[in-house]
Formats: sequence, structure tokens, C-alpha cells
Amino acid sequence: MDWASLDWEVLDNLREKFLSGSAAEGPYWHTITDLECYDFTFGERIGWKWDAVLSELKLHGWTPPRAAIILDWGCGSGVAGRRVVDFIGAADSPRLLLHDHSNLALDFAEHRGRAAYPHLLVERASTRFLRCTEPIDVLVISHVLNELNEIARAELAELLTRAQTVLWVEPGTHEVSRLLGTWREKLKPRFRAIAPCPHQDACGIFAAGNERHWCHFFATPPHGVQADSGWVRFGQRAGIDLRSLPYSFLVLEARAALATTPPPEQSPAEQPARPTGASQLARIIGEPRHYKGYVKMFACAPDGVADLMLQIREAPQIFKALKRADGPLIYRWTRQADRVVAVTPYFGQPPTTESTDTEPPAA
Repeated sequence: MDWASLDWEVLDNLREKFLSGSAAEGPYWHTITDLECYDFTFGERIGWKWDAVLSELKLHGWTPPRAAIILDWGCGSGVAGRRVVDFIGAADSPRLLLHDHSNLALDFAEHRGRAAYPHLLVERASTRFLRCTEPIDVLVISHVLNELNEIARAELAELLTRAQTVLWVEPGTHEVSRLLGTWREKLKPRFRAIAPCPHQDACGIFAAGNERHWCHFFATPPHGVQADSGWVRFGQRAGIDLRSLPYSFLVLEARAALATTPPPEQSPAEQPARPTGASQLARIIGEPRHYKGYVKMFACAPDGVADLMLQIREAPQIFKALKRADGPLIYRWTRQADRVVAVTPYFGQPPTTESTDTEPPAA
């Protein structure tokens, strides 16, 4: 598939289904061409979100303690499962299992997986496996929440009781992100959050008064996308801002697995649940808003979520870096009321790339 062979009408039809909500009514793939066009465009954008999440996990120094069985549930074209195999390494992942309510999607994902990893066992998850009690080492979930009916939600809940690690990426919209947060709260007894949370407490987004907020971040597309004529045409036709990609995500690890294989010290989620003294670990949600002489940041920390201010005189280098911030914005800081008065980056100085405050429609 390339831009010359892309069927633009197929993309128009798929985009309409995604925007109208009719995608939740059942399988929307009618031909292999549908999947090829999707995987080349919308699927690739989802892949960039996964790249952002998996790159963050590398910064944490974290990988699943075991990955003999990877289940890509609701796989679609299979882009999420392939990104996860690339992250873990095919040699350490004997089996990539696929599940989707569309047989056509399974055909496509299975073919692409086998072509990409000839030495890896790539196959459909059998009904027996989906209904048994065998542990699932890595459960991969991608862009499914706005398409699940009651039966599918029950099936997913059952699979989560078997998962040792959960890698879950969704669109960064208000509705879907808050829905993902409700799953986090339900799963807390069995799992600890590896990312994005800087703590293990209740999600502050759901505290009274925070109804308008949601936990989301922005991935940066690969260099050159905005200058690529094919992607520019795609963005214009689909009504998508190519400059950034809003996403929400969860990376969870079963508490039983943590008891035998503790995460590395770098993982912010494994820091003490409460800050020591006046210093605490915090993560900026969304993007910072810049004003003359100061920046405002909506941030998550063990003591809840809050809109905070950092003045340029308090940390001029970080203030400057935040103007073009990329990657996970995790810091250790001291605050006084709504002001951050001392701050150090958790991963060192944040990298700088062009970014945007505009939230495009989720792909």
C-alpha cells in the first residue's frame, strides 16, 4: 500500500463510521482493501501513539516480566500487537494471539504478523483459550472502549482477571479518557499502575469539581509527516491536525507479579504513595499553557490533581523547555498553594520539538 494506491473513498467511509459512532454496531470491515487503507493511515497514527507509550516505558527501564503469550484483543489491523512485539522483542515472545469480532480483520492481522515475524507463532486466539483460566502474560488493548457493547465489556473484564500485564491505549478524548479511568479504579485491587500515574492512589480526576478535566497526553508524529504531501492530503480530507496526537493510556502489572519481580527504581508509579516532606512526584496532564513570565500546568500528584503555576524566575531552563515539550512530563517538585517553587525533571531535561495546543479529532 502507498499513497498512489490508497482508496480515499474507503477512508471517507471509515471516518464517517468512527465519528458517527456506528462503528460500535458491529464489524465495519468489508474488504481487505478497507484494512489495508486503514492500516496505512489511521492505523499508523495509532501506531505513533503506541510508540509514545512504549518509548516512555523504555525511559522507565520497564518491560513485562514475562511475555510468552501476548494477546492483542480487539486487534483490528493488528498494529498495536506488532508495536508491542517490536518493543519486547520477537525472540522473547513465543506467541502473539489475535482476537477480533471481524474474521476479515483477523485474516489481515494474522497475515501481517506472520510476515513481520516469521519465527514467531502468530495465530488467532481460540475460543477455548479465551474462555479458559490460563494466565495471559501481556494483554494488549487498543482503541476499543467506544465500540464495546455490554457482552464485550464483560468478556474484557474476564480477560483482565487473567492478565499479568496490561498495555492499554485509547483516544485522548474527554469521554474515552474518563471511561478508561473508571477501569483503572476497578482494577486497582489487582494491579499496580506502572504508567502514566505517578502514584497508586485514587484517580484525582474523579474528585468533585474536576468533571471537565481528563487524563490525556500528546504524541509527536515522526519527523517529516507535516511536509509529506500524502499525509497532508490525508489530514485535510479527514479533518485531522497532523501536528499532534491526543491519547490516554494505562500500563498495569499484577500485584502478584510485582511481588516476585519488582519494577526498576526508575518507575514513578513505584515511588512511595505519599510524598516525602514537601517534595512530590507529579506529572503534567495535557499540555502546559504559556503566558508572559509564567506557565500554568494541570498536574497529577499523590495529593490529587491541580492547576499550578510555575514562574520563569523559579526554573528558567524548565520554563523554556516546556515551550516545546515532548515526551512524558514527569517532575519532582515542591509547591506552595498553587505555585511550584522548586522543580527538577524526572528523566533529565525534557526534549524539545514543535507541539500544539489544539486537540484534533481522535483517530
